[in-house]
Amino acid sequence: MRVHRGHIPDPAGAGCALTIGNFDGVHRGHQAMLALLNNEARHRGLRSVVMSFEPHPRDWFAARAGQPELAPRRIATLRDKLQELERCGVDEVVLLRFDEALASMPPLAFIEDVLVRRLNTRYVLVGDDFRFGAKRAGDYALLDAEGSRLGFDVARMMSYEVHGLRVSSSAVREALAAGDMTRAARLLGRPYAITGHVVHGRKLGRDLGFRTLNLRFPSRLPAAQGIFVVQVHGLADKPLPGVASLGVRPTVEDAGRVLLEVHCLEWPAGVAIDGGYARILQVDLLHKLHDELRYPSLEALQAGIAKDVADARDWFARAGGPGR
Repeated sequence: MRVHRGHIPDPAGAGCALTIGNFDGVHRGHQAMLALLNNEARHRGLRSVVMSFEPHPRDWFAARAGQPELAPRRIATLRDKLQELERCGVDEVVLLRFDEALASMPPLAFIEDVLVRRLNTRYVLVGDDFRFGAKRAGDYALLDAEGSRLGFDVARMMSYEVHGLRVSSSAVREALAAGDMTRAARLLGRPYAITGHVVHGRKLGRDLGFRTLNLRFPSRLPAAQGIFVVQVHGLADKPLPGVASLGVRPTVEDAGRVLLEVHCLEWPAGVAIDGGYARILQVDLLHKLHDELRYPSLEALQAGIAKDVADARDWFARAGGPGR
């Protein structure tokens, strides 16, 4: 999969089949849309292309209004979003920087300049609630009418449901906020996971007797927060059981930086104590134990971690171990 960051590639002669959206989480509704896009692209001899944005447009508008707390909580890191899009078989991703110029572009200019002239779009697939252009003035009806005029086909995919539940990024966020990891996995079609490079931390976990592997979460507003039972991929040839904290570490830092701190219940043989650094790990969040807590002392924090470890072991014993 080719990724074009911050620019629109030169149009290819064969043109493209395009869908547009934020794709936060790449949930089962997104997956169904991408399968349809790929099928249409193959049938028509076109490239399948996803156009997405960074930052999320709602992040940008919230920051411009001076109310960053109104931004949506982020489900996935950019790394995870691109990885899932590649898994879905997309040929290319055009990742545009959302800024004033893009926010103020009239819908007709977006269609004529971006879709037709720059991307040579021959087929566009959008969701039932798709809006675009300055003040969100563009909609499916306008896109369809302009497609007839300019020579590209337009299709709309209606809501996708699982057991009567409409699948959306908002529904995934609600499940994660509630700590309902089973419902989140049902909406995503897989366990909720975060991947990233292991980075150096303060080594406090090691001093407390619980060494951790630290992954940064780039958004200050993660959709999930708290203490979780997890399984870790990338340190051994099988998933390792663990317990993790996702949040701002209120007892030791509380500086607003979001970190995923993972303690493996079993350390793999042959991997040195510092052997996790710079590796790319995938951490599946399987079950929420509780919200983050502010402990009155490091001794209380140590006791709290010990209880979390014991509770995680009990959960795996009931579940039959990791990799289920």
